[in-house]
Amino acid sequence: MGILKSFNPANQEIVGEVRVTPLVEIPDIISRARAAQSHWNALGLEERAAMLKKSEVIFDERMQEHGELITNEMGKPIKEALFEAKFLGVGLDRELDEIVEALQPDVIEDRGVRSTVYHDPLGVVGAITPWNFPMSMPSWMLMPALAAGNTVVFKPSEETPLCGQAYADVLNEVLPEDVLIVAHGADDQGKAVVASGVDMIAFTGSRAVGKHILREASGTLTRVVLELGGKDPMIVLEDANLDKAAQFAASNSFRNAGQVCVSTERIFVLDSVAEEFEQTLAELASVMTVGSGIEGADVGPMVNATQRDHVLGQVEAAVAEGATVLAGGKGHHDNFVTPTVLADVTGDMEIARAETFGPVACVTRVASVDEAVEMANDTAFGLGAVVFGGDEEATASVARRLTAGMIGINRGVGGASGTPWVGARESGFGFHKSKDGHRQFTQTRVVTLAQ
Repeated sequence: MGILKSFNPANQEIVGEVRVTPLVEIPDIISRARAAQSHWNALGLEERAAMLKKSEVIFDERMQEHGELITNEMGKPIKEALFEAKFLGVGLDRELDEIVEALQPDVIEDRGVRSTVYHDPLGVVGAITPWNFPMSMPSWMLMPALAAGNTVVFKPSEETPLCGQAYADVLNEVLPEDVLIVAHGADDQGKAVVASGVDMIAFTGSRAVGKHILREASGTLTRVVLELGGKDPMIVLEDANLDKAAQFAASNSFRNAGQVCVSTERIFVLDSVAEEFEQTLAELASVMTVGSGIEGADVGPMVNATQRDHVLGQVEAAVAEGATVLAGGKGHHDNFVTPTVLADVTGDMEIARAETFGPVACVTRVASVDEAVEMANDTAFGLGAVVFGGDEEATASVARRLTAGMIGINRGVGGASGTPWVGARESGFGFHKSKDGHRQFTQTRVVTLAQ
């Protein structure tokens, strides 16, 4: 029997361990989930939601415990980890009410015909979640999938199996047996779930893995929802509030050590204001503390040595090709990468094209708004983007020219309650949240009769 040990990336101490799910057990797990699905669906939408709502109290009671586990297992600063843990419970009632409303049947009448559009469960959903938000991303997938009447086979990241198990443990305190089953392991277990005959695969992670899943799913046209990587641009216009723009860039480039799908990785600044912006951003980066997340540092460790080496390799290559280090660039140790600001970054550098997923902000000076938009859109990705400017109408006009799925104006990309979390291009296939996002975990079915 294989054991998966989980290490604290800040000190390499063992946080805990889980049993690796043998590949030979995956078919039986799918069968158990499929057998439980009809009974779970028979409860009805409102009763399923009511049952899931019971988990809110448990999540609230375990907020501190879960926050500390997130920090110890993946390195996120404790204040960010507690924020993630807090919202597992806070707002869950409202989220489930939104799901119930989204999945109500729609009745449409026309010329003597009455059609009812139902949103039925698909069956068994395979959910494969990432390590950077190890408890909130499972919530984004599992809540709509389960409320809709699906059962779920859940494979958390092998980097954060304890967080995934802790999240599932809460739900399994309120759910019937086999409605939610956890499978632990790495790539082999993930591939086995994808190939197991599940009715839908929900995945958040790298673009490469997402493409593999899409290829595998194409053989049976299995439903997929993929939230993939990003290379998010930020445009700073001449009339922008440069202090606020730099503060946002520092926060969004370095939070969670840059290990966020909508981290700001490419910054395009108009020439006339570039020097002041660069200086302010460099000053903000230079005062950030780096260290163990549990001790309250601003920036914690990279999740593992592989990710650290990837980030440092990109930085070293960029500097060798002419990028200028304005802040950081040295002092890295163990899994810790110093917040780094690079200027003179050109579009042909790897760090300008491939996802970094680390605490690095890359600044490129541009001569015009047109050049900024062209460079921002010159990517295969399209998750988020932001524009900072003084004139609201002009700034909004620039935002509308960007090809990302979510664009923030003088703020981050997160939208109002009820809006989707959506990527464009190779950053996503389907989306989460919102009325239409919740419906992606269902089969639309139309029943029509004559009046």
